[in-house]
Amino acid sequence: MEAKELIKYFKSLGIDVHTTTKARGHQGFFLKNRIDISKNVPQNKLVQTLLHEFAHYIHSKIEPEINKSDGTILALFKEENPNFKDELLKVTNFVDENSLCIRLYEHKDRIKERAKELEKIIKLDYPKFLRTKKFKEFDKYIKRSNAKYLLKYDRVKLIERGIFKRTTKLYTIENIEKDFPDMQKSFAAYIRLRSCQRKQARISSRINKYNKYYQKPTELFARLVEGLYLDREWVEAIAPNVTKRFYELLNEGYYLELKNVI
Repeated sequence: MEAKELIKYFKSLGIDVHTTTKARGHQGFFLKNRIDISKNVPQNKLVQTLLHEFAHYIHSKIEPEINKSDGTILALFKEENPNFKDELLKVTNFVDENSLCIRLYEHKDRIKERAKELEKIIKLDYPKFLRTKKFKEFDKYIKRSNAKYLLKYDRVKLIERGIFKRTTKLYTIENIEKDFPDMQKSFAAYIRLRSCQRKQARISSRINKYNKYYQKPTELFARLVEGLYLDREWVEAIAPNVTKRFYELLNEGYYLELKNVI
């Protein structure tokens, strides 16, 4: 089916379909019998996106509370199989390379290497330095310096109010040596190390957020449907158990109107 045919069929089922919205910041969005497709979705991805959202529609009929619970693999395939989730994740990685978080992992590795370099600089002056323990020499110094604000933020604007005027000073991670010429090189390295640790924590949080999203049963199911549209033979090869079960249930009518578009 082409996109126009799919939309016409979806509307015949009573689904409210919109293709010129922002789709709540996504490519597509399904909620309460309504499918929104972003106006920014390329024409060559329109069918794929429509099928993804239609899969959510079908899933909502099988498990009405999917928007709250994200569904279950058991309800989707009517049996427990330890291979199902692993195979569904392989299909997800094939369908959407963003699910691999490659750029995030690469960025995290670069920051990790940078942190190691900074640690070496610190250990030139303080050989016993450990990230997991208090850096007493640094703590003693930082109490008297405005550089202490850079322990939490990479950029800080301090406003000092005087009797007749107020002054503004901007401090940044990049300009530590210029802003604090009396600071030891090892102390500047420690402030930058703390910055690296904050960045690593933020990236880890993003990776966890993406993994949680992509591993939702309802998302795994929708990307299985996408995958079968994109390359049926490849998906059957990387997910033999789950596709076999999917076809069995499809032919039995378990997936309702999905049988008419697969």
